[in-house]
Amino acid sequence: MDDTEGAGLIEYALWRPGAPDGIGDVHRGRVAARMPAMGGAFVDLADGASGFLPDSAGAAGLTEGDATLVRVTRSAQGGKGARLAACPADTVPAPDRTGPPALLARGPSPLEVLAAAWPDAPILIDDASVGARLPPALRERVERVPNAFDPETEAASDALDDPAVALPGGLRATITPTPALVAIDMDGGAASADRRAKQTAQFAANRDALPALLHQIRLRNLSGAIVLDVAGLAIRKRQALRPVFEESLARDPLRPRFLGFTALGLAEILRPRIRPPLHELVSGPHGQALRALRHWVRATHGTPGTAAPLRVGTDIARALDRDPGAVADAARLSGHVPTRQFDPSLPPLGWSLSGPENRP
Repeated sequence: MDDTEGAGLIEYALWRPGAPDGIGDVHRGRVAARMPAMGGAFVDLADGASGFLPDSAGAAGLTEGDATLVRVTRSAQGGKGARLAACPADTVPAPDRTGPPALLARGPSPLEVLAAAWPDAPILIDDASVGARLPPALRERVERVPNAFDPETEAASDALDDPAVALPGGLRATITPTPALVAIDMDGGAASADRRAKQTAQFAANRDALPALLHQIRLRNLSGAIVLDVAGLAIRKRQALRPVFEESLARDPLRPRFLGFTALGLAEILRPRIRPPLHELVSGPHGQALRALRHWVRATHGTPGTAAPLRVGTDIARALDRDPGAVADAARLSGHVPTRQFDPSLPPLGWSLSGPENRP
């Protein structure tokens, strides 16, 4: 979502009907294993998935094999399964309370969450098939336009895939997700041309650039532990930036916490993990499968005869099998029925058209 007054991208989320993230979903589950050392239990869910139910969220008193009603409170991400909370039995119809693991109700999609946060904003679409997939309650807000994204919004959206971020005043930042945390490094760059005293210039540059960088955390949905190294400023001077961190983070609906600076001068931020971060959505199997389809559509659109097949690795093949809607969209947009060939020589997330293979 962008600001019509020109302030740039305010909110960003990916809505993928073929691969819901599961937040808010209600499941009838079954306790697979009690884990006293972890303070909870693993619960089997529908379609072979599983999640962790903490004792504090309803696992206390359950034993292996017990049926339980649960709601997903944090999606599977970072190599870990979904986090669960017990769902009161009276919120589920009696016939659905017993039986094998099953999905009983879907939670709100990222699109519905944004629509609720911006109730007066229109929903712009440039493809009629998108409108047909919208929840019925949102369809009265739909406006058909030639291009749903204007050039500025599209450029800002594309830039979210880039780990390098250009910041006000000539500063740059590099965002590096790791399994344990997200590391962000700021670099002075062109700001070094400031003729003021070094520490004065560096403080001003960081102060002016930080709000834009902290907004990137929100747009990219970076979560969990985040450490940030500001540009050049002496460690003893960094505490003066605390108000900038706190004021900027207060605008984030997830209310991340600024924990202060470490002995090395690194700013520590803790942002709740709920939905998967953007980099996982883009780089994961479903994201790479959609990328492969987009390249295939561009390569085959308007070409006569039979289109070249799409060669895919194991994870891409599974992701395409699970999202027939995306495959149907590719056929409609290209004018060809997508044919894919499983190629065991490709890595699991690899794919190839007729040229060099693409690796994650």
